[in-house]
Amino acid sequence: MATAVRVVVCGDEGTGKSSLIATFVKGVFTPHKIQPVLPHITIPPLSELDSNCTTSIVDTSARPQDRMALRKEIRKSNVILLVYSDHYSYERVALFWMPYFRSLGVNVPVVLCANKSDLYPDVSSASVMEEEMLPVMSEFREIDCCIRTSAKEQKNIVEVFYLCQKAITHPIAPLYDHREQQLKQGCADALKRIFYLCDRDQDGYLNDQEFGAFQMKVFEEPLPAEDWENLKATVSKAVPSCSVEKGLDLAGFLQLNKFYVEKGQHESTWLILRKHHYTDSLSLEDSFLHPKFEVPEFSSAELSPVGYRFFMDLFLTFDKDNDGGLNDQELAALFAPTPGLPTSWVDASFPSSTVRNEAGHITLQGWLAQWSMTTFLEPKTTLEYLAYLGFEPQNARDLTTAALKITKSRKRRRRPGRVERNVVLCYVLGSSGAGKSSLLDTFLNRPNNFTYHPTIKPRRAVNSVELHGGKQCYLILEELGELEPAILENKAKLDACDLICYAYDSSDPDSFSHIVDLRKRYEYLDELPSIYTALKADLDKTTQRSELQPDVYTNALNMSAPLHVSVTWNSITELFVALAEAATNPSTAFPKSEEPPADRASLYLALGATACAACAVMLIWKRLATNSP
Repeated sequence: MATAVRVVVCGDEGTGKSSLIATFVKGVFTPHKIQPVLPHITIPPLSELDSNCTTSIVDTSARPQDRMALRKEIRKSNVILLVYSDHYSYERVALFWMPYFRSLGVNVPVVLCANKSDLYPDVSSASVMEEEMLPVMSEFREIDCCIRTSAKEQKNIVEVFYLCQKAITHPIAPLYDHREQQLKQGCADALKRIFYLCDRDQDGYLNDQEFGAFQMKVFEEPLPAEDWENLKATVSKAVPSCSVEKGLDLAGFLQLNKFYVEKGQHESTWLILRKHHYTDSLSLEDSFLHPKFEVPEFSSAELSPVGYRFFMDLFLTFDKDNDGGLNDQELAALFAPTPGLPTSWVDASFPSSTVRNEAGHITLQGWLAQWSMTTFLEPKTTLEYLAYLGFEPQNARDLTTAALKITKSRKRRRRPGRVERNVVLCYVLGSSGAGKSSLLDTFLNRPNNFTYHPTIKPRRAVNSVELHGGKQCYLILEELGELEPAILENKAKLDACDLICYAYDSSDPDSFSHIVDLRKRYEYLDELPSIYTALKADLDKTTQRSELQPDVYTNALNMSAPLHVSVTWNSITELFVALAEAATNPSTAFPKSEEPPADRASLYLALGATACAACAVMLIWKRLATNSP
């Protein structure tokens, strides 16, 4: 994005403001007096790092009669170059100029310039910095940096205007606290995240290969081995506790950037930050966190093979004890560069929504299932966390959306054939106490607690299911809790659902009537594929207080009879397979007597072909009739 920087040059009369500008433009010093105020000039970028930046330089007059024009220019400035050349004009910096800028309400960086250094050849730049510049910088935080120049000797002429440009394109204020002489917390936090992402093996060090990859990504050129060794030695000398044998640790990485800032090379730190998508306010770019990604109606979002590979590698990297699960410490380390667990995960009491091992730690199967569910339900959350966690597409020009894919629309559910999606959602509907929660627990291979606890909030469980033929898909089971009426009245929610599982307690005589009432109350449910199941089949079966018994009811609908299962039986896995099969083949879960709707396109095509054939026959007949004697 192109940037325009407006530099307003201020200072007392006779400090050499116009000479600085004229020498910069012409490349030579003009000894004779030039006009009091030079016209505005625009210069091209001063460095390759700022190739899209142009700079306007505005000369000003300090005469009282020009005060209105001066005030107008200062208010339009992006950066102020404040010039002094002797003791009197130096005293005026603190007594007049800086308070004057504040009185105008401007909040722009100020570059302080000690001009005409050729008049004081015996005074070193170090003493000028220590005795003059640092005291006024500590008093006025607006002063971004200082420099000593001489138009006559052409000393630091280009540099002073580059500093002005850099004060806008690479501001030091967000990076460094001069008073504390430390990197600011926001900058340190951003650099810590970058270090984390570059430490691919998560051993706490950037080794030769990792730092080389970092160097190429940021500066687009390799770092010579000798320079790398010198860099480590310099950092080790500044931070004795930093061991550089294995590479650069976090303390050393922060110290390296502190060096950049303190030596006036903070454009290097900005380049590091911007290559990792940080804005000038040290927040991640919104377009990086939230790229454009729309899911068409009747389609869904899933992880692509690249996305699954990324999350799998992430799990394996952070499973430090190789026990096949991520414990609390490992999860905390994994989510360190993010704001924490996604809000939806916290609301669902993660990791209780997916598969865990005996110690209660999420397994690789559960980890991939959780992200599959998140992508299906809220793909923008997955995209956001792909950015936080450092996903990099194979093609550098691609976005994080390369980790996702859109499934084909499945609007016509009654039509024979498979639905081309690997993640499906099934609502489990039934009366209170029917056993829905126990069904979800069993789905996650979790021991059942047979004490009844009513479900208040909607609850989801996700796991992988192997279909007939060996293909796997991720099945999301959701019981709706007290929000059941609201969700069943929401057509968009029902459109997102792939299957309804009507569950009732075969030992409770009042359980099945709830399903009958639901289907009468919400007619749209007839438009969804469904499966009926009788839970608690290990208990004594009882007659249902309903107009029709379940088997007769489903037979009247020309549907399959309810599947009788129990969470205490190993055969319950067949129910999950049946649900997944029905979700991926929705036409099999509708009344069998209903013929699939006519394929009008095929019908029109057949009629067209018939008409063409008839025309051809007529033409041939006429030609024969004409040619006959």
